[in-house]
Amino acid sequence: MSAKLSLTSVSPFVALELLKPVTWFPPMWAFACGVVASGASTHGHWPLIAAGVLLAGPLVCGSSQVVNDWFDRHVDAINEPQRPIPSGRAPGRFALHMAIVWSALSLLVAAALGTTVLLAASVGLALAWAYSAPPFRLKLNGWWGGAACGICYEGLAWVTGTAVMTGGHLSMPTLVLAALYSFGAHGIMTLNDFKSIDGDRQTGVRTLPVQLGAERAARVACVVMVASQLLVMACLFAWDRPFYGVAIGALVVAQTHLMRRLLGDPAALAPWYNATGISLFVLGMMISAVAIRAL
Repeated sequence: MSAKLSLTSVSPFVALELLKPVTWFPPMWAFACGVVASGASTHGHWPLIAAGVLLAGPLVCGSSQVVNDWFDRHVDAINEPQRPIPSGRAPGRFALHMAIVWSALSLLVAAALGTTVLLAASVGLALAWAYSAPPFRLKLNGWWGGAACGICYEGLAWVTGTAVMTGGHLSMPTLVLAALYSFGAHGIMTLNDFKSIDGDRQTGVRTLPVQLGAERAARVACVVMVASQLLVMACLFAWDRPFYGVAIGALVVAQTHLMRRLLGDPAALAPWYNATGISLFVLGMMISAVAIRAL
């Protein structure tokens, strides 16, 4: 089947399902944090902001989801057989062709937004393909896979938001916070891996829950998330933003209380923590972005 026929023979709803809109929020939120952190006025920038949101969420993140589904189709046949590829609703090489086209479209939009944005998008897409595709297939090891996802979902999206507003100029505080929240997102990615432990184990995908067991992996995830935010808090105090540092500290205290419950049964409670504790984590991202606006 030709690429053209493949791309026009599947329902748009199946294509949207492959793009997984529910996954777009983290990079779009990080992009918004980058916009706020830039300190630039949004007046006259709304078309650029809209294009950046499109790039961070539906395009780059969407591309990564399609790539992952294609190269994970055998794992999904065990874990989630109802997904488009294993269920047959996305037949043949439709998903592969879509991933290639969507990646190319992402680069075109990124190029229109400037050199820095194009560089960030290129790195993000390279990591997205390396995460899922051989020969790298970073997801086979939870340490590398979680790092790649954290960088793509948080750091690069944050950098893109700032670059769109400043014409490519990136301040040191923005780079530091983007790096620290990328580090913290490694823990979030570990919690996301709890939903597919059985299939991952059967197919040789060595996520942290597979490598360490559920309890130890959850503890590592919690330590990583807390450590990153404590470092953010320390930076805010060093940058003479004590009020914001205290706010981050309060969020960390609240998260540690939720983590105690999570550690009681991490395999069952990971989705609950994603809806509660992770919400506090991402709230802290925006607080930190507001804090460095004038730096």
